[in-house]
Amino acid sequence: MAPLILAAVAVATPTRAERVVSAPAPVLDAAPTRKLETAVFAGGCYWGVEGVFSHVKGIKLAVAGFAGGPRNQRVDYARVSGGDTGYAEAVRVTYDPKQVSYGTLMRIFFSVVADPTLLNRQGPDRGTQYRSALFPLNGEQERAARAYLAQLGKSGPWRDPIVTKVERFTGFQDADRYHQDFLRKNPRHPYILRWDAPKLAAFKSMYPSLYRAQPSA
Repeated sequence: MAPLILAAVAVATPTRAERVVSAPAPVLDAAPTRKLETAVFAGGCYWGVEGVFSHVKGIKLAVAGFAGGPRNQRVDYARVSGGDTGYAEAVRVTYDPKQVSYGTLMRIFFSVVADPTLLNRQGPDRGTQYRSALFPLNGEQERAARAYLAQLGKSGPWRDPIVTKVERFTGFQDADRYHQDFLRKNPRHPYILRWDAPKLAAFKSMYPSLYRAQPSA
């Protein structure tokens, strides 16, 4: 993800976008542990990840931020963009497990948001800060995440090896307000039009029963 001027450059860059695929339903899902659950996903630029998840029925809150680095290190967009902090752009979602499961969120994620075969990149963005990763917050999520990645490696629609990792959760730091709800607030932004609006459109088309027009907070 590149801000403002750099975004226009990224739009013009001849690079492969994530393919829209029909990821399989997970064989093993995570059993709910509380009334509202939280999950953290990293899948490239957090504008698109947050933009898609905010339209999923059952999602109460979607927040752009950073995960995956040292617990005691404070970061922001500028620091993470250097690619040497260990942090990845990520999104924290709060969801109602009676309406949508962790497994379904993973299925949506790999169908329209992130290509699990791309190492340290998504769309036009390069660097470890744009890696795809799952950050389980409890044992149920970890079991489901590891099982699903193994399932995708055996029966998924991708020809290349799955490189998305399950990573230890060390905390989540919110991104600046400028980056929150970016897709909704900036629908005509060049980067959004080229890379993220198609993801949202694909989600609406592939999973109409899970799509809601009004995004979460």
